[in-house]
Amino acid sequence: MFRTRAAGVLCHISSLPGKYGIGSLGKEAYRFAKLLAKCGVKYWQILPLVQTGYGDSPYSSVSCTSGNPYFIDLDTLAAEGLLTAEELRGAQHTGKTDYGALYNERYMTLRKAFSRFNFDGTEFRAFVKSGVCEEYALFMTAKKVYGENFRQWDRPLRSHEADALEKLRTDFHEEYLFWNFLQYEFRLQWFALKAYCNRLGVKIVGDIPLYVASDSADVWAHPSLFKLDGELRPVKVAGVPPDYFSKTGQLWGNPIYDWNAHEKEGFAWWNARLKSAFAFYDVVRIDHFRGIDRYYEIPAFAENAVNGVWQKGPGEKLFAGLDQKDDVIAEDLGEIDEGVRALRRKLGFPGMKVLLFAFDGNEKNEFLPRNIEENSVCYTGTHDNDTVAGYVKSLSAEDFLLFRSRVATALAEDGIWVKLGDSSKGFPEALTRLALASRAALAVIPIQDVLGLDNSARMNVPGTDSGNWCFRLDRLPHGAPMAKLKKMIKKYHRR
Repeated sequence: MFRTRAAGVLCHISSLPGKYGIGSLGKEAYRFAKLLAKCGVKYWQILPLVQTGYGDSPYSSVSCTSGNPYFIDLDTLAAEGLLTAEELRGAQHTGKTDYGALYNERYMTLRKAFSRFNFDGTEFRAFVKSGVCEEYALFMTAKKVYGENFRQWDRPLRSHEADALEKLRTDFHEEYLFWNFLQYEFRLQWFALKAYCNRLGVKIVGDIPLYVASDSADVWAHPSLFKLDGELRPVKVAGVPPDYFSKTGQLWGNPIYDWNAHEKEGFAWWNARLKSAFAFYDVVRIDHFRGIDRYYEIPAFAENAVNGVWQKGPGEKLFAGLDQKDDVIAEDLGEIDEGVRALRRKLGFPGMKVLLFAFDGNEKNEFLPRNIEENSVCYTGTHDNDTVAGYVKSLSAEDFLLFRSRVATALAEDGIWVKLGDSSKGFPEALTRLALASRAALAVIPIQDVLGLDNSARMNVPGTDSGNWCFRLDRLPHGAPMAKLKKMIKKYHRR
C-alpha cells in the first residue's frame, strides 16, 4: 500500500484553532496543511467529516455521507457576500468546542447566509438535481418540520413513500434547499482544501465508521438493509464485549446490518458508501474492521454489552467491487481473533499498532516495536486513548517504574536515546521516536503527542457520552515541537 516509509499526523478538523467555536475548512486548515508539508508529513489523518448528532460524536451521524455544517468556514461565506462583519463577530467563540452553543447559534448564522444565496444559480441547481445529498436533505427537512425520531413521523413519510417525499419536497421546498445549500458549501470548501493538501504532497486519511446511527437518513431510506421490527425499531444493536476499555463492554446502540439483504443487492449500498468515501479521502480507515469478519450483536433493550453474541459477517465479499483496495486501513483493535487477521491479510489491508498497548510485559505483544510488521500503521495512541503524557501521569508509582523500564528497553533495542525521568516529560518523544523508527510503512502521531499534551487534551473516552470531541488547539503548532518532529521524520527516513 505505502510504497515508501511515511509519517502522518492525526488532528481532526474540529480541533483546529480559529475564532468561531470549532475548527473549520478555512485559513487555519490551509496553514496547518502547509506546516505538515514543511515538516515532511505526508499524511494528515482526520476523523469522520460527517454531521454530528446527539452526543456530538463523529461516529454517529444523521447521514454517513454528509459533511459537518459546523466545519463550513464563515469567513469564506462572508467573502462570498453571504455574511456581514457584524454576524461574524456574533459567531466568535474561542476555547474548547461548545456543541450546545453551536447547535443553538450556528444554524441561525448559516440560515442568514442562505437567505442571501442565489439558489437559482446553475451550479447549485445542478448539485440539487444530481441527488447526491437527496436523502440527507429530505431527512433534515422532515426533522425540522416534524421533529422527533423518524419512527414518530406519520406512516407514509416514516415508510419513505414516494408521494410523501414529493409532498415534503414541494411543501417545504426552501427548507429542503437550505440543507442542500449546507452540503454544497461544505463540499466546495472541503474539495478545495483537499486539492491544496494534495498539491503540497499531503494525502488525507479519512475515517468511516462501520455502523450508522439508528435515527439517520441511512436507516430511514434503506430499512430493509437493517435488522428492524415492524415499527422500524432495531431488534439487535452493535457494540463490543468487555475489553480493556470497559468491564461491561460497549453498548453503541447502532442497528445491526442484515448482511443477507446487502448481499442480495450486490452490496450496492456499501459500494456507494465506499465510493463516496474515496471521493472525500485519499486513504480510508475502516473503523471496527473486525465486525466485517464477525460482529457482536446485542439485544436492542439490553442495559450493557455483556450478553451479546458473535455472528458471521460478510467477509471479503464486501470488497469484491472495490477498485481501491490499496488505499484502505483496517482498524483491527479490540478483541481480535485469527479470523480477522486472516481476512485482513487476504485483502492486503494494513492493520493498526498502538504503542500505548505495547508495554504490558508480554514479549509476544503484537504492538511492541520489535513485533510490528511492515504492512501496518503505527500510532503512539488514537483518539480513543489517553495522550501519552496523560497515560504516564495516570500510572501508580509501581506501574510507572514498570512502564519506564519497558519503554527504555524498547528504546535501547532500536538504538534510541531519550531521557526518561520521574515525570511524563520524555515519554511523548520516546513513543514518537519508537513509532517513526518502527518497520511500519506509516507512522501516525496524534497532534497531542507531538505537543506533549496531557489528558486535558484527550479527544474521547469510550463508554462516556459527555465531554468528548471538544479538544481544540489554541493556536497552530510552531517552534521547537514541530522542528523536532521534522528532524525525527528525516532521521527515521520517512520523508
